[in-house]
Amino acid sequence: MSSVMRGNLRIALGAIRGAKWRSVLTMLGVIIGIVAVVTVVGIGEGVKRQVAGQLNHFGNDLITIRPGADHGGGPLATNDSVFGMGMVGGLTINDVQTIQGVHGISLAAPLGLVAGKVDVGGTSRQVPMIATNRNLPQLLNQKIAEGGMWGADQENAKMAVVGQRAAHTLFDESVPLGRSFTYRGETFIVRGVFDPFDKTPFSATANFDDAVFIPSQTALEITGQSPAFYAVLARPDIPSHMDKGIAAVTERLRQAHGGQQDFTVLSPSQAVANSNKLVELLTTWIAAVAMIALLIGGVGIMNIMLLTVTERMHEIGVRKAIGATGRQILGQFLLEATVLSVGGGVIGIILSLAVDGLLYAYSDLKPVISWQAIVVATSVSLAIGVVFGVAPAVKAARKDPIEALRHE
Repeated sequence: MSSVMRGNLRIALGAIRGAKWRSVLTMLGVIIGIVAVVTVVGIGEGVKRQVAGQLNHFGNDLITIRPGADHGGGPLATNDSVFGMGMVGGLTINDVQTIQGVHGISLAAPLGLVAGKVDVGGTSRQVPMIATNRNLPQLLNQKIAEGGMWGADQENAKMAVVGQRAAHTLFDESVPLGRSFTYRGETFIVRGVFDPFDKTPFSATANFDDAVFIPSQTALEITGQSPAFYAVLARPDIPSHMDKGIAAVTERLRQAHGGQQDFTVLSPSQAVANSNKLVELLTTWIAAVAMIALLIGGVGIMNIMLLTVTERMHEIGVRKAIGATGRQILGQFLLEATVLSVGGGVIGIILSLAVDGLLYAYSDLKPVISWQAIVVATSVSLAIGVVFGVAPAVKAARKDPIEALRHE
């Protein structure tokens, strides 16, 4: 670093220390913008890893069938990044039976939401009611902590398996086996309690611990209509034959739908890719909004530096009178703006790490901060200082020394 640069840096740091609160407020926009951008990107990357890990837990041969055609133009229209909960429309019991009848498919289970409140001891509560069948634990590689699923001959029985939190919510106990509840005027008996599910934000399984699972045939009989399944899960009898299974399921469903492919059949890798598209889209939009805070921070730096130039006009005149060139004055004020911006960026990165640590410890979100995000954040803060510091620096450099000395 040259002596001129060191001198300018000392002057810049001295000016910042001399107006501490103004400097902090000037950096605030940059700090907020950096925290928002780094945190949002970290959350997005963390969610993608959680989704991938969750689907890997389910197995590398799990086939997911969702309603709606994927035309390759982006993620499926869904608010569930794993299976598709929230889809408009849905698959039917006939679709489930078609999938179960495909040669090479050993297991299949639907997932569908049914509306209604659960009544326990005269108290009604709203909990997620999911229509499925007895194959669900095997397809999800999910253990049942207590009791078990209903039997093969009980797919139209008034039985239920509950998530762990649902057990406490409804019955205020962890093992409510044999307890009963009323749903749509029918009495159901709790047969089992699931182990805790792995949770992923924006995923249907994030609610499975709170859910009550009932047989899909029972849901059909009670409601009088087929549940609208937001996904059907299937597994081939031979894992290496997954591609053949996907092709066979696609063909049979297309025939059952009159030649229309208004559904999507996904392998685990395709499900992960589809989920990542959705998360990346959300991350990009939110990060773009957060970038506005950075631009506001840059405008704030420019305004404060313009004010600083006016306040320090006499100093500029003295420096020019004793031989400082316009380029040196330009460098001095440009460096001061850059120090403010980079300082805000560093503080923002430190706060981002703190925010991500709190989210990791106290929420289901598991942010992942990459060195690329930190490098980009630092580069952006540096660029803001340079870009928005140019106008004040040029104004200072162009000042006539006589006019500057006359300024009070």
